[in-house]
Amino acid sequence: MELGSYSDQSKSTFSLVDEDHTFANSVRFTLNQDPRVTFCGYSIPHPSDNRVNIRVQTTGDPAREVLKDGCQDLMLMCHHVRSTFDKAVNDFKRTKTNTEQNLDSK
Repeated sequence: MELGSYSDQSKSTFSLVDEDHTFANSVRFTLNQDPRVTFCGYSIPHPSDNRVNIRVQTTGDPAREVLKDGCQDLMLMCHHVRSTFDKAVNDFKRTKTNTEQNLDSK
C-alpha cells in the first residue's frame, strides 16, 4: 500500500505486509545508493505487526518508480550472489573430488 500525496509523487511511504528487517534494510541500502534518492528509511510499527513501512523521498522522480527500480537492483544483486556462491561450491566439490582421486591413486 502506498501512502503519499497525489500532488507530490516524489515523496511516499510504502507499507509492505509480511516483510521484516531483512528485506527493509536491504531495500533501504539499495535505495540509498541511488542518486535520485534524497532520503530512504524504514520502520516497523510494532514487533507483533508483520509489516514494514518504507519512506522514500526523491529529487523529483516518482517514489513508486524509484522503489521499483531499487527492488529490481536488489534482485539482480541477489542473483549475482547466488550464482557466485553456486559456482564456488561446484569448484570446491570438483577440487575435492580431484584431490581424493589423486590420494587414492598413490
